[in-house]
Amino acid sequence: MQTLAARLAAPVGVAAVSACVCAAVAWADPTTPGGPIPPCPTRVLFGVWCPGCGSSRMLYSLLHLDVPDALRYNALGVLAVLLLGWSFAVWTAGRVRGHRIAQWYQWRWAPQLVLWVVLGWFVVRNLPVAPFNELRV
Repeated sequence: MQTLAARLAAPVGVAAVSACVCAAVAWADPTTPGGPIPPCPTRVLFGVWCPGCGSSRMLYSLLHLDVPDALRYNALGVLAVLLLGWSFAVWTAGRVRGHRIAQWYQWRWAPQLVLWVVLGWFVVRNLPVAPFNELRV
């Protein structure tokens, strides 16, 4: 049986890497044009808004507790951050308890649901009519 410290090594590592990513995004300020974070390659190469477009600006806004701006930059990204945070918390709790706890992504239909939601976001975000063109930032 592993010690608690050994069981928590992976969650601590994930949290440390996540904190570094958040610090880099906060430092880079992707809301200011011409910064160190490059524009989305899909947008530059193909001229379409991919499901991830605006994610760095969304994360920057969340780090500054500006939820309305975060939702404006990438609403699906905010949902993804919430799901990732929930999954991380459940995973960490399972590591503390010493046994796995069932997660939403283990459900039989979860991959198909995620695929359809992302594809739907991609299509809706690229519709050239109001109110959908407001989803492009």
